[in-house]
Amino acid sequence: MACGFRRSIACQLSRVLDLPPENLIKSISAVPISRKEGVADFQLSVDSILENNNDHSRPDIQVQAMRLAEKLKCDTVVSEISTGQGTVNFKINRELLTKTVLQQVINDGSKYGLKSELFSGLPQKVVVEFSSPNVAKKFHVGHLRSTIIGNFIANLKEALGHQVTRINYLGDWGMQFGTVGILPHSAPKTLNCLLGTGFQLFGYEEKLQSNPLQHLFEVYVQVNKEATDDKNIAKSAHEFFQRLELGDTQALALWQKFRDLSVGEYVRIYKRLGVHFDEYSGESFYREKSQEVLKLLDSKGLLQKTVKGTAVVDLSGNGDPSSVCTVMRSDGTSLYATRCQHVPFGVVQGMKTRRGNVTFLEDVLNEIQSRMLQNMASVKTTRELENPQETAERVGLAALIIQDFKGLLLSDYQFSWDRVFQSRGDTGVFLQYTHARLHSLEETFGCGYLNDFNTACLQEPQSVSILQHLLRFDEVLYRSSQDLQPRHIVSYLLTLSHLAAMAHKTLLIKDSPPEVAGARLHLFRAVRSVLANGMKLLGITPVCRM
Repeated sequence: MACGFRRSIACQLSRVLDLPPENLIKSISAVPISRKEGVADFQLSVDSILENNNDHSRPDIQVQAMRLAEKLKCDTVVSEISTGQGTVNFKINRELLTKTVLQQVINDGSKYGLKSELFSGLPQKVVVEFSSPNVAKKFHVGHLRSTIIGNFIANLKEALGHQVTRINYLGDWGMQFGTVGILPHSAPKTLNCLLGTGFQLFGYEEKLQSNPLQHLFEVYVQVNKEATDDKNIAKSAHEFFQRLELGDTQALALWQKFRDLSVGEYVRIYKRLGVHFDEYSGESFYREKSQEVLKLLDSKGLLQKTVKGTAVVDLSGNGDPSSVCTVMRSDGTSLYATRCQHVPFGVVQGMKTRRGNVTFLEDVLNEIQSRMLQNMASVKTTRELENPQETAERVGLAALIIQDFKGLLLSDYQFSWDRVFQSRGDTGVFLQYTHARLHSLEETFGCGYLNDFNTACLQEPQSVSILQHLLRFDEVLYRSSQDLQPRHIVSYLLTLSHLAAMAHKTLLIKDSPPEVAGARLHLFRAVRSVLANGMKLLGITPVCRM
């Protein structure tokens, strides 16, 4: 694998540069396919190993690269050494490259790329908190990005060997329970109208049991409307919330019922998304613990009061105003900041169903399934699928996730149903189609060809390009692990799929000599394996037929 080749190159460099190989490993990178000008597989940036980074005093980088290359020798691993713009380039022995990469992909399976020396350090305990819908409200589409981003981060950390706990921090206490509406922005006034009070006035137990969140939403709308004209409802709501705060058994029982029913509905939606949680926590769990934290900060003299009445902590320790964190509101209640590495993300614009503006996530999921079923209806193999609805949803979710993950998470983007479901180009549908196509090859020809292969049969340019791309999977995973951006993996998988599509047209298996067919099948099998691994990290379930 890449790390084995990388270490071999690093060991030779260490003897010339008098540096430990470990110091050189991360300076040696596989050359991306899109930037290949020659035949190099790896390159060393000379700039990265020079101790003196002052442009005025150090020798010319190109001269340095040439001098270094002259001191290096080819061996059983490296067959050619050359220089580029400030780089020393290394070409790996072609048969060794072919044999090593394909064997490593097959042997490592789902762990391919994750055993690299790029990933150093001991496993850690990692908590990933994401999604966080509000209890007693239907799952809003606005929570979708948090859900799929958090799921990706948890998947990646878990794959890297960390002990991951996935927490869904529910909005199950306080304002969303005590507030059901806000008046115009120019004069915001909170309507103290609890869902508990609304249910006592307008709720039906039968409807609550049959369709919990829909009924609670209806109650929410009705009690909000009534509260604008009836001050007694607001008074009753305030009293209900006071009962909750004081631990009234009846009020807490109703709150617990709403919470349990909500979680049950969310679990059903998460199952459709392929997402799971280890723990459903929430604001209610921390309402007492956050006060203990504030008291502890105060006792240590770290809590400072502002003129506005809020409580802050100086994280810099030297009075730097940019490092002040507000941990308590002026009314004494705690803030989310007292409880987080934060991964910011932008807004999805223009997401609508055929019925108009989207409010609820389940509407999006139903629309995804419906549109994909229509797209698949004309395809002959669709009628052979055991569960076309499940396949349609998995392909549709892949389309949604890839569109979301293609760019920087912090960026806003304009949603487009037509663009999402294109079967060609850089889409999730294309990834799923590629995986299904490669799986079909294995089903058709796999039985007779997967025992062994001849590396000499995979020296065509298309084969070498795929092998070179497979070589750098660990670097892509490393980049995503550093900045928690899925776009690196998405770009890699799309390039891999395009390479596979081109190779599928020229590297034929049918009617080829058995030795050639077997080698090519090994190559396509490796592509499918890495493609599946990457898709699963992103939260996509690969389909085998579509």
